[in-house]
Amino acid sequence: MARGGRQRERAVTPPPLPPERRTVGQLVGEAIRVYQSNFWPALGLGVLVAVVNVLVWTVPEPSSRWIAGVAAALLVTLAYVLACSITSGVSVRGRSGMVAYLTGILVFIPFPFLVLFYILPGLAYFAFVGLAVPAALVEGLGVRAAIARGVRLARADYVHVLGSLATLALVVLLTQAVLFFLLREYAENTHRLAAALASIVVSPLVLLGSALLYVDQEARLRSRPDRRKGRDADVPDADETDGEGRPDAARESEPAA
Repeated sequence: MARGGRQRERAVTPPPLPPERRTVGQLVGEAIRVYQSNFWPALGLGVLVAVVNVLVWTVPEPSSRWIAGVAAALLVTLAYVLACSITSGVSVRGRSGMVAYLTGILVFIPFPFLVLFYILPGLAYFAFVGLAVPAALVEGLGVRAAIARGVRLARADYVHVLGSLATLALVVLLTQAVLFFLLREYAENTHRLAAALASIVVSPLVLLGSALLYVDQEARLRSRPDRRKGRDADVPDADETDGEGRPDAARESEPAA
């Protein structure tokens, strides 16, 4: 009975969609799967994010904003590049890793200022140019070419990128809030320590999900010519409207009288 129930469950569960048709929910699920498969390296990404949070909490005003901004640009960008390496399998050692890191720093500079107004403008900006980092790492592009490539990838399905980033951010914020309250109530930790532990555990999810967006968008962009070719294949050729190039009967010249 148990074996039959598992077989029926497998039959009901739909197979995962390919990257070019992957939904936001499946992207989050794939990010969780990658997190589980690479738990300890992924947890290191959360440590980098937690260091930035600790600096924000401990450095007094007004210098804390500048220090936090610089630390975020250096450490969060490093975490994002490492997340791209985990999802793609491309090593960060060498020129492509350095270019990806430099590209990420340049891309990240406007992000904190946009987030000051509201989180959505920051996500919209990152959705438009953030894919330049994995493009530089995976494709070995220069900084300028990587940024142009990232914009092109985002335009392949910008709604998917922005919706995925917003969903990942929401999932991480809610999960981190729940984990923070659990650690605070039951582990007898201080508030900042509980928040730091929650950040370490949960923040890798958004980094890995953002890196996986490169796979989705690259597949969507690559499949575009195939879709156009498929649509054009149904349209008959102008020279073959009457079959084998035979001229239209109405246009044939009449025999001379």
